[in-house]
Amino acid sequence: MKIPRETLAIRQAAERLADIFGASELAEDSKLGVRTIDSQMWDAVFSIRGHCFVLEWKRSGSLGLVADAIRQLRMAQSSFPHEVIPLLAVPYMGEAAQKRCAQAELPWLDLSGNARIIVPGIFYQNLGHPNRFRRPGRPESAFGPKGSRITRLLLMEPAKAVRQRVIASSTGLNEGHVSRVVGKLLEAGLVEREADGIRAADPGTLLDAWREEYRFDRHDVIRGHISAGGGESPTHSIAKILSKADVPYAVTALAAAWLWTRHAGFRLSTVYLTSHPSAAVKKALGFREEPRGANTWLVVPNDEGVFDGAECVEGIPCVHPIQAYLDLKDHSERATEAAAEIRRRLLRGYDDP
Repeated sequence: MKIPRETLAIRQAAERLADIFGASELAEDSKLGVRTIDSQMWDAVFSIRGHCFVLEWKRSGSLGLVADAIRQLRMAQSSFPHEVIPLLAVPYMGEAAQKRCAQAELPWLDLSGNARIIVPGIFYQNLGHPNRFRRPGRPESAFGPKGSRITRLLLMEPAKAVRQRVIASSTGLNEGHVSRVVGKLLEAGLVEREADGIRAADPGTLLDAWREEYRFDRHDVIRGHISAGGGESPTHSIAKILSKADVPYAVTALAAAWLWTRHAGFRLSTVYLTSHPSAAVKKALGFREEPRGANTWLVVPNDEGVFDGAECVEGIPCVHPIQAYLDLKDHSERATEAAAEIRRRLLRGYDDP
């Protein structure tokens, strides 16, 4: 389904709210007191059953645009002489954007049937409806394997603006690819163009948007088991053997989080390799391929960018904290705690809102 034009979208959002409140169907503007305002701070103001709503419509529920709408609506609230309720409307609200609205205590609804509205005397929540505006086929994402190199570059130095030509040369991507990805990030409100180049509009929001789309299982994951000897941890044992065999690698997820922060003990060691391990390497590791009860994941990434920014910690190559944080999303054990600790201690410029 095609996303409606702004005027129609605002009308549909007002009608949806009328249904939620059990009011009569909207026929005329005066029915709900709808009036469009000539202002950059909000799109419409309307009242229903004694509540006055200030509505902001965004053509996308991307995390960047949602974060921007929250700021706009907070400013709009201060412009009224009486109490008003901010309301965000989008075509479809994804999970990360829903979480951001909940953190901001912002009522919202989408044109796909989902909503969460908490106002005096009213608690309404209806979630789980699919995106009615999804285009056929798999849309090109700004966070594809190669495109993610751009986001990674911007996040590793979030205070620095980078020209697109420099982005291309630094990431090994052609300028056309960089232009397309940057265009998507700009459209989503995740980056901004300045005189001296492209910069993350808000590093935390950009990281959250990337994490929402990130899937660890898109890498080639070989699950198995090794037995560490001599009282060593499996991670140290793996590192010693791979280094001796001159196999390029970097640990990630729980192992990297522990080396970086010494927080959250773990059982599963996850290791990126630049290519599939040979039989000789597996034998040296004592690796038995067995998904059940695996304590070691040998991972061939879908893009070599996962190694960007890797550093040695206690002599063991670790992926950049950003990559470890992403990879923890799809791990178990104490992965949630470990991710929170990485963000608190190593990604201080990426604070949760």
